[in-house]
Amino acid sequence: MSVLVTGIGELTTNSESAGNALVIDGEKIAWVGSATEAPPADERVDVEGRAVLPGWVDSHTHLVFAGDRTAEFGARMAGKPYTAGGIAVTVNATRAATDAELSEVVRKHVAEALRQGTTFVETKTGYGLNVADEVRSARIAAEHADEVTFLGAHLVPPGEDADIYVELVRGEMLDAVAPLVRWADVFCEKGAFDYDQSKAVLEAAKAKGLGLRVHGNQLGEGPGVGLAVELGAASVDHCTYLSAADVDALASSDTVATLLPACDLSTRQSLPPARALLDAGATVALASNCNPGSSYTSSMAFCVTTAVLQMRMTVEEAIWAATAGGARALRRDDVGVIRPGARADLHVLDAPSVTHLAYRPGVPLTHAVWRRGERSV
Repeated sequence: MSVLVTGIGELTTNSESAGNALVIDGEKIAWVGSATEAPPADERVDVEGRAVLPGWVDSHTHLVFAGDRTAEFGARMAGKPYTAGGIAVTVNATRAATDAELSEVVRKHVAEALRQGTTFVETKTGYGLNVADEVRSARIAAEHADEVTFLGAHLVPPGEDADIYVELVRGEMLDAVAPLVRWADVFCEKGAFDYDQSKAVLEAAKAKGLGLRVHGNQLGEGPGVGLAVELGAASVDHCTYLSAADVDALASSDTVATLLPACDLSTRQSLPPARALLDAGATVALASNCNPGSSYTSSMAFCVTTAVLQMRMTVEEAIWAATAGGARALRRDDVGVIRPGARADLHVLDAPSVTHLAYRPGVPLTHAVWRRGERSV
């Protein structure tokens, strides 16, 4: 069935397409242009002057988990610093959960995000950290998310030797998980995996045909950005602490700098240097990093608002980063954009322009959402 959407007050397309109307046909955008030239359609929806933009593309989440880390959050707010080791708490809870319990957690958070305009979600394994639980996590993630990333190299399980664990990750674990995922990731950070360990995991994943991603430069300057650029990773995520050389490396590469501002606020760290990255010509994405330990939010609007109000991004830059930028970080050109042939993922705001996302911080502005051509909200 085709749907003609008219009465658009402001249309953000991230493409050459422009106008005040569009046609959805099945799962795709069929036409964009002036309402006076609109082709016939089976149904007509008037959005009455509201702004329309692509659905959010959340390119970094950790949704396959169990348990609760409220106490850890409270301790951080009281002054205890964030360390990578807290991940082990979630690992223990996730291993103890049933398949049905884990599946419900993922389903619930994807649905929660959709109600806020997120129409495309990447999520990771990484709370299993053994072969059986990483395979289980990948399988469950694939039931609900659009893209799945293998993150067996999230943390060295307590009591295990790091180098022996790396061999497990790049060998038996990778062999078992690879058929279920598109991407491989590694937490290249002090307290997690060093440069050599991270490179070994990523090179093994690349040999398996997986795309590469890197958690890097979250807790301090380190080798993550350089490694991501060296290996041609699609994105390096966090980028909280960057040297001038890191900024230059990202600007001269195809690796996307994915910024996770909700995480930096939750861990009471500096916000990423978005302005320096953009001014240097780097490609920037925004994502939620939704996870139970360091960024328990699914609100991409919150990330956009933070980027505008506190990271000196313009509204237009932040919207692009949270839609087309996320798509670029996932090497997709069919989402995060409104044009003929793209996936029909639309976010209608109860506001006349996207500026209201930052102008009215914290106000729920989602009026309607289409995902794959079906109205969900």
